[in-house]
Amino acid sequence: MYKLLVRPLLFLFDPESVHHFTFKMIRFFSKIPLFPFVFRSLYQIKDPGLEREVFGLKFKNPVGLAAGFDKDAKLFNELHNFGFGFIEIGTLTPKAQIGNPKKRLFRLKSDSAIINRMGFNNEGVKDAVKRLKKNKRVLIGGNIGKNTDTLPENYTRDYLECFNALHPYVDYFVLNVSCPNVGSHAKLNDKEYLNELILAVQKANKTFQKQKPIVLKIAPDLNKNQLDEIIELVVETRLDGVIASNTSVSRKDLRMPKDQLDAIGNGGLSGQPIKDKSTEVIKYLSEKSNKAFPIIGVGGIHSAQDALGKLQAGASLVQIYTGFIYEGPKLIKDINKALL
Repeated sequence: MYKLLVRPLLFLFDPESVHHFTFKMIRFFSKIPLFPFVFRSLYQIKDPGLEREVFGLKFKNPVGLAAGFDKDAKLFNELHNFGFGFIEIGTLTPKAQIGNPKKRLFRLKSDSAIINRMGFNNEGVKDAVKRLKKNKRVLIGGNIGKNTDTLPENYTRDYLECFNALHPYVDYFVLNVSCPNVGSHAKLNDKEYLNELILAVQKANKTFQKQKPIVLKIAPDLNKNQLDEIIELVVETRLDGVIASNTSVSRKDLRMPKDQLDAIGNGGLSGQPIKDKSTEVIKYLSEKSNKAFPIIGVGGIHSAQDALGKLQAGASLVQIYTGFIYEGPKLIKDINKALL
């Protein structure tokens, strides 16, 4: 029904406008008595065979929603009714910011893909905390970053501000250092700085009675030497894990004509075109490190088979985003059914 009726209608309109409209509709229907029960009946699968323990956390199933969909933690309780095992909010920054100028979100229908250059648009970490206090036992990941106008010498301060504010309300943290849509990005790719950032966040973590897992989100465009550096960094700092991967800056082998791609311009590519690249990164990290740390696999998951490919490559959990938009909530159920 979603692919035959709902998606064709939604895809007639501007992607960012549709995103906000969809949020309103999900929230509206979720407030109507019995509708949440109907959503859960249609999409949730509860089975001990789906449970996973990763980072010391117990996941009801291994299928999560990637960061970027519910940036401001406005819909996590409602989205959980569709069967997700966990929801990752963000990317959140200390101060609210509007992000990059519109138009900044584009569908590549022929490629089952999306290009975005949102630029960490969000309402700020303190605003999200207000809503997270209403969490009805949804397992939440907190994806954090820096404000666009923050000077390089203050990057760590931004991450720490978000970390400390969110700590009581999320189950794990993601250091987003690989988004191609924010300015002054070079420092975030420097191993020496990443080591400094990780150690600073870990130090802050130890000030809390209960420490939370911390993972690093990396790009799919890293070469093997860079991936080796990531492995060294994770092992040396005893980081809890890695998310592979973020969006790609590559435009290789896309079906969309070059002139249309040129008209879109820069931004991060997600969806089917990065499936293989993401899976290769997962496989390399897993094998080269001898499975030294857990990996959350994300990128191009549009079917149960795509998700199984990530898990077979070495991922412990998977996340969807673009596949959720193209395939609808049935994708979550399909993956969990395939796992069983």
